[in-house]
Amino acid sequence: MEKIIDEKIQGNTLELEPKKENSRKLFIESYGCQMNFSDSEVVASILQKEGFNTTPNLEDADLVLVNTCSIRDKAEQTVRKRLEKYNAVKKINPKMKVGVLGCMAERLKSKFLEEEKIVDLVVGPDAYKDLPNLINEVEEGRNAVNVILSKEETYADISPVRLQSNGVSAFVSITRGCDNMCTFCVVPFTRGRERSREPQSILEEVNDLAAKGYKEITLLGQNVDSYLWYGGGLKKDFKNASEIQKATATNFAGLLKMVAEAQPHMRIRFSTSNPQDMTLDVIETMAAFKNICNYIHLPVQSGSNRILKEMNRLHTREEYFELIDNIKKIIPDCAISQDMITGFPTETEEDHRDTLSLMEYVKYDYGFMFAYSERPGTMAARKLEDDVPEEVKKRRLAEVVALQREHSLYRTQQFLGKTVEVLIEKESKKSPLEWSGRTEQNTVAVFPKENYKVGDFVMVEITDCTSATLKGKAVGFSSE
Repeated sequence: MEKIIDEKIQGNTLELEPKKENSRKLFIESYGCQMNFSDSEVVASILQKEGFNTTPNLEDADLVLVNTCSIRDKAEQTVRKRLEKYNAVKKINPKMKVGVLGCMAERLKSKFLEEEKIVDLVVGPDAYKDLPNLINEVEEGRNAVNVILSKEETYADISPVRLQSNGVSAFVSITRGCDNMCTFCVVPFTRGRERSREPQSILEEVNDLAAKGYKEITLLGQNVDSYLWYGGGLKKDFKNASEIQKATATNFAGLLKMVAEAQPHMRIRFSTSNPQDMTLDVIETMAAFKNICNYIHLPVQSGSNRILKEMNRLHTREEYFELIDNIKKIIPDCAISQDMITGFPTETEEDHRDTLSLMEYVKYDYGFMFAYSERPGTMAARKLEDDVPEEVKKRRLAEVVALQREHSLYRTQQFLGKTVEVLIEKESKKSPLEWSGRTEQNTVAVFPKENYKVGDFVMVEITDCTSATLKGKAVGFSSE
């Protein structure tokens, strides 16, 4: 659950400008976290060179791909329903080929291909460069599968096609995989061991985005704080690196500094952070650069030390509080958001109260909260009985959500009467007369359009708020 899953974009179909010379049509749909949506851009880039233009119409497609998530059972069930739909269309259009990408592909490869025979192609998250070969295999009448997890693949040399983008903000992947074996999470098994991308290739991508007019980037990884480049290789092997490699290595604070200095007029964000790996130098780097946004997504999952241990989270409640205190001391106006799981195996009412008291201490700006759902293949599924009744999970979740709503309103109310910088991203959903954008704290703000446009940095005086949205009036362009 270490990645943010934005429910509003689940199942989005990706589209980009067609190339006249391309004759084949690709329909690609994404589910899950930001990593998956970012990966879909890489896939589209690879397939564009193979003669594919994207289409929003399933019925027209020669190739249908669904990029999948294994984090929650709901996501897998949604993908299964989509595969049924694809196969119904395939009966009308027999030349259509169907493929599954990403984490679910890694986990359910034999089930999809051999047992259920519902797809032609299964491609794991490290095998996208092999897609042209795999598609040829399928076209010659053979099922194709490549779910080998790589120790090297970071897609540093693929420039992602920016699909369904507002042209304002973009994701830049900096790491792949994860070494943190949280017992509830399938990511280490579906995305492999952690490896970092070469800093120069990250800078080149950021500079390219700036040249194309993007105003904000999010450095993306399963666990960005443990970014470590020492010439290539897995993070766990850093202990075997040479003295020169160790002396010249780049950690996450170093990468943040490089990116912030390279593009001083671009907003820099990052996600996701892990409490055990977030170091003071990252917080100090954030404080030192105005263009690094004062916002940290800092998943905690539980407020109980006993449950944190069961989850194999390598931090305690007290260490988390110390980290929060340091953030607030060094960056007083830093916004913090959470991931929280209720009803983890063996969770008691006392454990649940520990979670509520932790939330009271931090008063998060917002959060992503879920009732525990057992994921096959995880350590928790193998070793722990899912023993908390469903109604208890849901009641605890409702209490966590209600408290978070209270804290979110408390946080948005702190903006009342203040003038804040907002980057305009799109038209407001509720009114065609208003713009919607975000403050550097990642809070949504809406205000009358006037003469401003998407991509402008605007100073907005905040006059009203809900628990999720700031409302105000623009008072001029930002001078930064």
